[in-house]
Formats: sequence, structure tokens, C-alpha cells
Amino acid sequence: MRIVLFAFFLLISFYSCRNKSTSKEKQAETVPSDTIRVIQSDKVSELTSLNRTIMSVLKNKRYDSLSFFIHPAECLRFSPYGYVDTLNDVVLTDLKLIAEMGKKKQDIIRWGEYDGTGDPIKMTLNEYMQRFVYDVDFLNPEKMSINEFLGAGNSQNNILAMYPGCDFTDSHFSGFEEKYDGMDWRSLRLVFKKIDNKYFLIGIVHDEWTI
Repeated sequence: MRIVLFAFFLLISFYSCRNKSTSKEKQAETVPSDTIRVIQSDKVSELTSLNRTIMSVLKNKRYDSLSFFIHPAECLRFSPYGYVDTLNDVVLTDLKLIAEMGKKKQDIIRWGEYDGTGDPIKMTLNEYMQRFVYDVDFLNPEKMSINEFLGAGNSQNNILAMYPGCDFTDSHFSGFEEKYDGMDWRSLRLVFKKIDNKYFLIGIVHDEWTI
């Protein structure tokens, strides 16, 4: 009789645990999906707002204000084309950026190489910003996306490989003059890395048609 009762209680315990487990699994299936939607919505809203703020800074040529957004450890890398070149791209700290912008006569910096010719891109910080950062009105783009590429040329786009786990915005124009048939498109991508619930700017990648 005791054996029967013991088996009975074991059976009840088994089904009780199984029901609890099933209940938890159902909760895990439903709650995270809602949570993910909220997180994604918050991310899009935050990155959209941050993108617009930085574009406003660039449009108004308040370049030293970028220092407030620069990643404290990884700093800010500038890429003149879609290919992120970790060997030749210029990386500036927030202090270096402020110091350079404060000079009456800025230093000539080598920023990489021109597409097609391979000639060195030698410009001051201010000159580079006007040619390879904010060369068109990216504050009011034709399209803007989060973590989605809107333009593509012949050069390799390696943002995902060079900035794993990061987020980026893409402000894009498909072209300006009909005679160029879209070959005068432009994109400016801002790459962000999150630390302690705050996004920091770690990359500015300018992209356009390349040979």
C-alpha cells in the first residue's frame, strides 16, 4: 500500500512540475516578443534622434561639438569611402578633435587615398569635413535607415565586419542630376557603440560611387 501511495505522489509531483515548466515556456514564448518589439522601437527612436542631432552639428560646422559623442576608448574613425581601412583611416580622440578645430591654421592630415587615382587625400580637418563628411544636406536626406545599407558602389562595404555588434544609420541620396543616372549618389553612415545604455559615435563612413 505504501508503495502505491509513494508512486501516486511521484506521479502528481511529475505532472505538477511539468505544468509549471510548460507555463514558464509559454511565458518565455510570449513576453520576450513584446519586449523585443519595445527594445527595437526604442533603439530606432534613439538612433534616429541621435543621427539628426549629429547631422545638425555637421551642417552647422560645429565640428568641435562632435567631441561630446565620441567613444571614450575607441575614439572616432573617419572613412572617406565605404571600405573601412583600419590601417590608413584617421582616428581622432575627442581632445585631438577639439585641439585641431581650435587652431588658426589646421594641420594637413593624410586621410587615405582617392578612389581611382590612389593619390593621397591630404586635407585639413575642416576641408575633409566639407568634402568627405557633410558634402550634401544629410540632415534632410532622401532616405534614412537604421542598420540597413541604402547605397552601394564598386568598393567593398565592410562595416559589419569592422564594427561587429554595433549599430549604424545610413543617410542617403540616390542622385542629384539626371544626366549621371544615379552615379552621383551619396551616403553618410554614422556607426555607434553602446556602453552602459548610452550610444557613442565610433565611425563616420562617407560613401559614393567609386570606380
